[in-house]
Amino acid sequence: MIFILDCNLNIHYCIQVYSKTKCLYISYTTDIDNRTKMVILFDRFNLPEDIYEIIFATKQQVIVAKLLIEMMKDNGGEVGKTEMSLFATKLHEGDLITDVIDEAPFKGKKVKVSYNKRQFYDRILTPMKSMGLIDYDLYKKRYRLSDKLNKEMISIGLMWLKEMRKPPKSKVR
Repeated sequence: MIFILDCNLNIHYCIQVYSKTKCLYISYTTDIDNRTKMVILFDRFNLPEDIYEIIFATKQQVIVAKLLIEMMKDNGGEVGKTEMSLFATKLHEGDLITDVIDEAPFKGKKVKVSYNKRQFYDRILTPMKSMGLIDYDLYKKRYRLSDKLNKEMISIGLMWLKEMRKPPKSKVR
């Protein structure tokens, strides 16, 4: 964690994630009004082909996220709170067996996967919900695959086009 001192002597925290292999920089900062905002910088020429590798920092997180999405797809793209909890518990206890991992040396083999339950919710499910990959319906208590990430990326692109087309306010000297 990094602390930043601004010109008004206010302290802001900044969490930075940078991966040279992924060419991605994510920063969570608090502005003057104590609003948290996220800043993403990436190298468009060196983005991985796999969406999971763009989003998640470790191979283990990538594998668990892929397994989660596969489990949801197997259930029609939607699971209840109980099914999600059972999935997280199976992971935590190391009882989840899969053959869908396409990473060497696991490709084509049945593998037992283990991942901490708390870490699953903190590092996999919660980020996927906040990015718009998964929706949670509070009334039905159901998790659903979502296309909101795509819509947000389109919105970001449109914001850039709008900014790019604005006339200059004044001459920069």
